[in-house]
Amino acid sequence: MTVPVSIVIPTRNAGERLDAVLDAIAGQRGAVPCRIIAMDSGSSDGTVERLRRRGAEVIPVDARTFNHGETRNQGLSRAAGELVVLLVQDAVPASRDWLQALLEPMLKDEEVAGSFARQLPAAGASGLTRRQLAGWGASPEEPRVSGPFTPEAFARLSPAERHVVSTFDNVCACVRLRVWRERPFRRTPIAEDLEWGRDVLQAGYKLAYAPRAAVWHSHERPVLYELQRTYLVHERLQALFGLSTIPSLPSLARAVAATVPLHCRLAAGEPRGKGRALLRGAALGVAWPLGQYLGARAARDGRRWLPTGRI
Repeated sequence: MTVPVSIVIPTRNAGERLDAVLDAIAGQRGAVPCRIIAMDSGSSDGTVERLRRRGAEVIPVDARTFNHGETRNQGLSRAAGELVVLLVQDAVPASRDWLQALLEPMLKDEEVAGSFARQLPAAGASGLTRRQLAGWGASPEEPRVSGPFTPEAFARLSPAERHVVSTFDNVCACVRLRVWRERPFRRTPIAEDLEWGRDVLQAGYKLAYAPRAAVWHSHERPVLYELQRTYLVHERLQALFGLSTIPSLPSLARAVAATVPLHCRLAAGEPRGKGRALLRGAALGVAWPLGQYLGARAARDGRRWLPTGRI
């Protein structure tokens, strides 16, 4: 089935990988008209020129006011058609059938408010990154559909269950525009997708995970960035679902004691840069549990424990 599709991509100094993303979009099977809308927050590396050469519409965004929810809302407000794809600048579609696979659950069932893709580790990803990605809800091979839930039924779920059923990921997703108009993304520094997933489930809609729609996407981020990101994510998980994965200092100590040796074993298997991988793995073995603990505690106490910038 041929439908017009807009693709909204927030960009900022995307580099040459953006060419791979745009090439993969252009190479999709089927005559699906695609209009690319880029929300660019101050690129200075030729990203805007790359986009315009491909016919994309580029909307400038002030980097000082960038927000994951509101910036995507700006792009969605310019979109045409009933279905809109949300993508990030370094998520490369892994096949020529990616777009059709992402749209399929939306076309089959009008009660599906959003679908999201599987994420595969990028070429050269470390063993630690591969393990981390394998634990995320956008990594399994099996498709699934969640919802809808009444607010009362949702409240009866455990915090972990609320999180699982609400999983939605704007790294690569498709949203139904009429549902988004009813419930746009909220202004939030992170996890705008999880919050939207939670809200649409309780408004009578479904969410679909479409693993045949896969993208290559992973990162080897600095330890401080990972600490700040983990902190923000777990602050939101506590606020949205009441979920605290590391609720106490004793549980933090146990998590660090288990995670550091595991990370070091994974790092020892790296083919090169083993010493650096060991140091990074050990540091992340502390940073990830600490971010989980402090983030949830910040939401519970209403106190800021870490400074964070744009994530």
